[in-house]
Amino acid sequence: MSQSQSLPACVEAWRRLVTDESGATALEYGLMAALIGLSIMGTISATGQAIKTSLYDQIGSTLASMTK
Repeated sequence: MSQSQSLPACVEAWRRLVTDESGATALEYGLMAALIGLSIMGTISATGQAIKTSLYDQIGSTLASMTK
């Protein structure tokens, strides 16, 4: 195979690589999943902190006042 015959095949391979969007789609879905996961973790953390502050601290202070 001579260099002149392999050049069109190389150009065609580069053209297919540049126009292939399947990797970009997978990357976009991965980024969306990561952002959704981060937002869920943030929501759970904030909610858990609010529950601890409002509920458990109140229960603890009520129990502490009952033992006096």
